[in-house]
Amino acid sequence: MTNYETVIGLEVHVELATKTKIFCSCPTEFGKEPNTHVCPVCLGFPGTLPVLNKRVVEYAIMAGLALNCEIPRMSKFDRKNYFYPDLDKAYQVSQFDQPVAVNGYLDIDVDGQTKRIRVNRVHIEEDAGKLVHSDFGDYSLADYNRGGVPLIEIVSEADMRSPEEAKAYLEKLKSIIQYTGVSDVKMEEGSLRCDANVSIMPQGSTEFGTRTEIKNMNSFRAVQRGIEYEVERHKDVLATGGKLIQETRRWDEDKGVTYSMRSKEEAHDYRYFPEPDLVPVVVEEQWVEEIRSGLPEMPDERRKRYVAEMGLPEYDAGVITASKSMADFFEAAVAEYKDAKAVSNWVMGDISRSLKAEGLEIQDTKLTPAHLVAMLKLQEDGTISGKIAKTVFEEMFASGKMPADIVKEKGLVQITDEGAIAAIVDQVIADNPKPVDDYKSGNEKAIGFLVGQVMKLSKGKANPGLANKLLKEKLQ
Repeated sequence: MTNYETVIGLEVHVELATKTKIFCSCPTEFGKEPNTHVCPVCLGFPGTLPVLNKRVVEYAIMAGLALNCEIPRMSKFDRKNYFYPDLDKAYQVSQFDQPVAVNGYLDIDVDGQTKRIRVNRVHIEEDAGKLVHSDFGDYSLADYNRGGVPLIEIVSEADMRSPEEAKAYLEKLKSIIQYTGVSDVKMEEGSLRCDANVSIMPQGSTEFGTRTEIKNMNSFRAVQRGIEYEVERHKDVLATGGKLIQETRRWDEDKGVTYSMRSKEEAHDYRYFPEPDLVPVVVEEQWVEEIRSGLPEMPDERRKRYVAEMGLPEYDAGVITASKSMADFFEAAVAEYKDAKAVSNWVMGDISRSLKAEGLEIQDTKLTPAHLVAMLKLQEDGTISGKIAKTVFEEMFASGKMPADIVKEKGLVQITDEGAIAAIVDQVIADNPKPVDDYKSGNEKAIGFLVGQVMKLSKGKANPGLANKLLKEKLQ
């Protein structure tokens, strides 16, 4: 049986966060009433002329620099011709042979190994509209609000060898673009979209097999699952003596399968030609350097700083810096509470868990660094126990109330009165003869169970250290 090697390259479309479209002054806001953000220019009416939005070029250069690309002194726009109902002009203004950025890379970490994935190019293009398929009949409607929204397409080399590497590449790419601020990279709103080119070749071969392109993957999980499915499909086709064809396939998330959309077009099928209404873009070196000097600290740099200056473990630093908003939250908290590891534990634990459960990003919640710092200080000064802190956290995450107010309202102040805890300890000893005997027989672990019973009886308010001390004294 032939052993195969997987070959993957990704094409990632990123909507740029400009206020207006690439060639006109129509707004780019997401989710507005269909066909309310359109004009004769973005609809391509005869006699209209496009005017290039300078900020689009600036953002594209910024993304290219963040991806370690070279910025050619000149790029140009071309018309990519094809007919599809969501493309009212029947051509898309893109960049064919002279993109805005080339020859970059980014590094990914998979299974403890760092691998460099080359970025072939970053080019600018306009988005198409979208079709809305009716649930009530056999028809579709066209919404052109998205037509003319600026995109960059980031094309990798076919350097990835597993679905896990593809997922890591996409996550890293999203993080870098998010740090630059040129896009909100929200996959659920279509501002980050990924197509995957997949093929397999016999182990040791240097010749790539027939590739297929997978579209319609709108989450990291979908990208990984889609590629996994496609690799297995390729193997099955070859194992049964079949022949793969170069085609574009759609990923069906519900069914977990890909299916054929159309045969894969080559560049000549699009009949590219230079866009006659736009002059070439000449980029001055000084402008590039101004953009470069304005780049923020990137995730890898931030991760290294957290390890070197704050003493965070590599893993913690990597998780926190993967999201700029989370890293910003973390740094703001550490600025007011110097125990970075304590802050990290909450960020990676309860905060991340709550965000995942609610499907939110940290900036979309009522939780602020001030909330977290105030709670940590209450825990530090003994006002609340660690167990109560979790209760306080749940309430402040949901309501946005400050922890001191929650503690006061719910009567959650930690019990530190030795007499009060001693009474609870006596009851726990009386109610649990077996664990008491176990401890007295040398089973040290039994004390943990008994402390847990004290915490349970006190509704989490007893000082656990004091409970432990009193239990040991009484069981001597």
